[in-house]
Amino acid sequence: MTAELIQKTCTPCRGGIPPLTRDEAEALQAQTPEWALLDDAHRIERTFRFKNFREALTFVQDVGELAESEGHHPDINFGWGYATVSLRTKKIKGLDENDFIMAAKIDRLAGQSDTSKAER
Repeated sequence: MTAELIQKTCTPCRGGIPPLTRDEAEALQAQTPEWALLDDAHRIERTFRFKNFREALTFVQDVGELAESEGHHPDINFGWGYATVSLRTKKIKGLDENDFIMAAKIDRLAGQSDTSKAER
């Protein structure tokens, strides 16, 4: 099922729509199981582990390029050996399918780097 999300492209959110319900978010989260559903199902987050700062920085740069191409931008916190990526759609103050599309694509980026290990 994750392949379905990976094949999609984020669409611009104009606001004025409700965020996903908890049930809708849980159904999509099942397709991106490494991501934790947080803040009463209004945000998803995943921490990735790396051997050193350079690998974490490279990953963050790759996620940044992906975010620019998709027009959907996560919050990222990183340092020596880790990067934590948090997704939510700010215009609707909650989750949208775009967040899960980005999560699936970020998972693919992490999978391309055999040096990263992820944890929730």
